[in-house]
Amino acid sequence: MSRALAVLMDPIAAIKTKKDSTFAMLLEAQRRGWALKYMTQGDLAIRGGRAWARLAPLVVRDDPYDWFTLGDAQWVDLAESAQLVLARKDPPVDEQFIYDTMVLELAQRAGTLVANDPQGLRDANEKLYTLHFPQCCAPTLVARDAGELRRFVAEHDRTVLKPLDGMGGRGIFVSHRGDPNLNSILETLTVNGRRFALAQKFIPEITAGDKRILLVDGEPVPYALARIPQGDDFRGNLAAGGRGVGVPLSDRDRWIAAQVGPELVRRGMRFVGLDVIGDWLTEINVTSPTCIRELDGQFGLNIAGLLFDRLEATLSAT
Repeated sequence: MSRALAVLMDPIAAIKTKKDSTFAMLLEAQRRGWALKYMTQGDLAIRGGRAWARLAPLVVRDDPYDWFTLGDAQWVDLAESAQLVLARKDPPVDEQFIYDTMVLELAQRAGTLVANDPQGLRDANEKLYTLHFPQCCAPTLVARDAGELRRFVAEHDRTVLKPLDGMGGRGIFVSHRGDPNLNSILETLTVNGRRFALAQKFIPEITAGDKRILLVDGEPVPYALARIPQGDDFRGNLAAGGRGVGVPLSDRDRWIAAQVGPELVRRGMRFVGLDVIGDWLTEINVTSPTCIRELDGQFGLNIAGLLFDRLEATLSAT
């Protein structure tokens, strides 16, 4: 009997195949003989206490002009129709995302392997979860109160300010002591004190790149993608125009990975992206970390293959 993999992702018609890590995973799974099934957020439901999904058969091709074919979708019991689910929906991690994880948890309880773990996705906010490892982090404050955030900027001078639910560099500001725009920035980020914002001491090594380190079952891939800011923009995110350059991991990078990897494994985080600037961990990306295709292309790797080796070993052991 063929094995079936269901993927929860953003619309596949809109992805950029040359840098989409979910697409790399689907190509690898198809190469290994998995039957692919596709769904988006609107395709999940609960019936009689079980997870259901409207799944469409999917075929993928590594062709930037014609990369997928979808068959007719139909509603099925998810656990009975897929041995493996890849949960790869991009942020924001809003209430609808949280509900998705609760549906996927029902499929998990019925025997389907879900990667990453649904409860882990709920628990590991990509900005806040780094603070479980303070030994790895630059000085950081999370608060709604503008006065506390202003005091942090006054103490540390140049400071990065960002929301807790963004991605791709959106909504990130750099401010400094005496900045006439600081009050406006804080009003925008906190929605006048109703939402948390994160303040972090500016790390000048950003000029050498915001490194994305990929972990497979807690073990780091030996190369990182340094996303280097371009022009006058301080952000290294590829979505914000940063340039990606592959670099070997440093001893400090490996130390950070060793600090966080075991706990991520314990929480069922099978594929994770760590963001490191200089010597400091800035984010732990668990929802849909990227950079597989860039690192594969630069170093002749098969990172999705490493991941599927681990996932298939887990399935064989159950």
